[in-house]
Amino acid sequence: MAIGQPQDEVANLVRASSAGDASAWEALVARFSGLVWSVVRGYRLSRADSADAFQTTWLRLVEHIDRLQAPDQVGAWLATTARRECLRVARAHGRSVPVDETTLVFLGRSDDRSPEQAFLEAEQARLDAARAERLWRALAELSPQCSQLLRVLMASPPPSYIEVAAALGMPVGSIGPTRARCLQRLREKLAGQVSEPASCAHDHEETGREGAGAGRG
Repeated sequence: MAIGQPQDEVANLVRASSAGDASAWEALVARFSGLVWSVVRGYRLSRADSADAFQTTWLRLVEHIDRLQAPDQVGAWLATTARRECLRVARAHGRSVPVDETTLVFLGRSDDRSPEQAFLEAEQARLDAARAERLWRALAELSPQCSQLLRVLMASPPPSYIEVAAALGMPVGSIGPTRARCLQRLREKLAGQVSEPASCAHDHEETGREGAGAGRG
């Protein structure tokens, strides 16, 4: 099971934020923004609608932070609220193509790099982007349940299973087995992407040989 931040520390952050401590609020946002974004992205909203759902989720916390019955479970509360906001936005505006996560691959640069270093770094960035593109393409081919579950589990920092259950409206006990099945399907999709180009290249090679043989005949 994924382990989140110690619950007593989270509860203290909630109480301090409710009392007006800006640094505590910033710590809450830093801790749970990844979880909220992972929930929002799973609904395939437009960029503007995703931002709306994300911001409204945090606004709802501001409105209710002094009335939370379980401050230590604020992560689950945020996940549930984000899911409800996404459903609200989806019903109001419909769904559209999600933001391409491959654009989130960054490459650090320094002015004293040699041409060789610059080339190697650029090549590594290209390979990383290609791997990320294959991963997100395979993820999009999974069932909605698997796609949403794996997106939420990939949030940083890792959410607890209680937070995942709140985000997706599923029993905590079913997360582990479902995760295992979804990861297996993802591996199969990725393996299919690798074998597909190889198969096409083999077919092309065989066609070329046949054509050459016909020409000699």
